[in-house]
Amino acid sequence: MTTAQAMNIKELKEGFGGDILLPGDSLYENARKIWNATIDKRPALIARCSATRDVARAVDFARDKGLLLAVRGGGHNIAGNAICDDGIVIDLSAMKAVNVDPAARHATVEGGATLADMDAATQKHGLATPLGINSTTGVAGLTLGGGFGWLSRKFGMTVDNLESTEVIMADGRLLHANETEHPDLFWALRGGGGNFGAVTEFTFKLHPVGPNLLSGLMVYPVSEAKAVLRQYRDFIAAAPDELTVWAVLRQAPPLPFLPSDVHGQEIVVLAMLYVGPPEDGEKAIAPLRGFGTLLGEHTGVQPYVDWQKTFDPLLAPGARNYWKSHNFTKLDDGLFDAVIDYIGRLPSPQCEIFFGAIGGETTRKAPNFTAYAHRDARFVMNVHGRWDDPADDTRCIAWARNFFNASAPYASSGVYVNFLTSEEVDRVRAAYGPNYDRLAQIKRKYDPQNLFHINQNIVPA
Repeated sequence: MTTAQAMNIKELKEGFGGDILLPGDSLYENARKIWNATIDKRPALIARCSATRDVARAVDFARDKGLLLAVRGGGHNIAGNAICDDGIVIDLSAMKAVNVDPAARHATVEGGATLADMDAATQKHGLATPLGINSTTGVAGLTLGGGFGWLSRKFGMTVDNLESTEVIMADGRLLHANETEHPDLFWALRGGGGNFGAVTEFTFKLHPVGPNLLSGLMVYPVSEAKAVLRQYRDFIAAAPDELTVWAVLRQAPPLPFLPSDVHGQEIVVLAMLYVGPPEDGEKAIAPLRGFGTLLGEHTGVQPYVDWQKTFDPLLAPGARNYWKSHNFTKLDDGLFDAVIDYIGRLPSPQCEIFFGAIGGETTRKAPNFTAYAHRDARFVMNVHGRWDDPADDTRCIAWARNFFNASAPYASSGVYVNFLTSEEVDRVRAAYGPNYDRLAQIKRKYDPQNLFHINQNIVPA
């Protein structure tokens, strides 16, 4: 390290309440790891912030020194936007406080909190807001891209439930953005990704949920996949908003409720949650049992926080991941044929294709209500390539890309921005849809030099 670099870092450390991690420090190697192991970047320094003032100081430092700047919340983004080479990472992972006001039904959440942090705090009061399906995901990244999960058909997208934000801007200012203060910025933050600043605090509207709900899995053989998927399509079109059912195709993990001879075989899984009285849920899910030959079922009443962690073992950090995604307004038979074809040649036991059913309340807002625009989407499909050995990169990535191309004729025009990989710059306009030009104008107003550009970037107008 040169004397000039050492002086610069000393300047940043003065008054910085968190930790500054440099290459060679004992905590550095672990701190630069993120969820997706295909991302291997080495920042010049990691500023692990303890408070909002640390974030402002780090933003000022990056801007004044002309450094690349990445912002890390949960570090879960598939594209690896939480980390950069040779620049500075503003690491919010130590800022994970969640404060719940049960009487007002809202929660204020710091930018480093995970879904597990937020769900645990809100469910103490029998409250929740729509979040994702993997408890290690960061609340910040999920929210800024739109956010959806098991509660979305009933209560809308995550951004539909966002009430206000606290943001450090490119010029170092702290702004409060909501419907009355900087409403243009607030609109942009609800789906515009990390383009507009470092969000250090979110306040969400909460809803009565649980704490115990009917949820679970039903498993069918892949030999009956087309019949099951056709029935699923018709069923979910008529299902109440309280019921969410996702369809997942993959090889069977060694789940205890499945016969041992099913383990490792290709299966169709219907994963479900009912937001309401369990006895109503039992009636709602009963028809699903008639879709085919049930290989196994594990449904029942359990805490919502436990259901939110159900898929964590299949999505643990440290594996290599590559995703491709489409939105769908409807599911065609031709799409089912393509899915069945590609599930028949999985390149890794961890790979899967899922259809996340949204619809319901997510479709009842205009496309320009928030920066998240895809209000016509009733399903978000993710082709989830996942494996452990770098030697398998080419094979697994090719499988995901080829299925993505095979399914494209059946897709709608948009794509969920949080599922885009770093290479998909040609799909950025599709991710923001008809709101892109408005977002570009707001970007010019708040970040004209594009300091915050390690993301699915909106170029200032």
